[in-house]
Amino acid sequence: MSASLFHHDERFRNPDERDAWAQAEALLEQARAMMREAENALNMWKTGKEMNRLRCERRGIGTTDAEIRWSASTAAKNAITNNNFYVSLASMYYGAAAANYSRALYLHTSRSARA
Repeated sequence: MSASLFHHDERFRNPDERDAWAQAEALLEQARAMMREAENALNMWKTGKEMNRLRCERRGIGTTDAEIRWSASTAAKNAITNNNFYVSLASMYYGAAAANYSRALYLHTSRSARA
């Protein structure tokens, strides 16, 4: 589990607060996993582009034509699509984590204000 801003056991005593914080931590981990997948897809795109450039260079095909061929390839399109997909998922998970962190803090402060 990741290091969080606050240790939830120390800050939150109410089960609802702890649950919201735990959910936020789990969502944050999922977002990080999605970002790793997005990074892997981007690295696949970069590697494929370089391999294509070298292959074209050996065949006497210029850099511009090599880039055009790469961008039109299925491998390039799939890598970019995967990158976009995983970045979108990560954004969704980061947003959900932020909402749960906010909920935990709201529950904590609203109960503190009543006490």
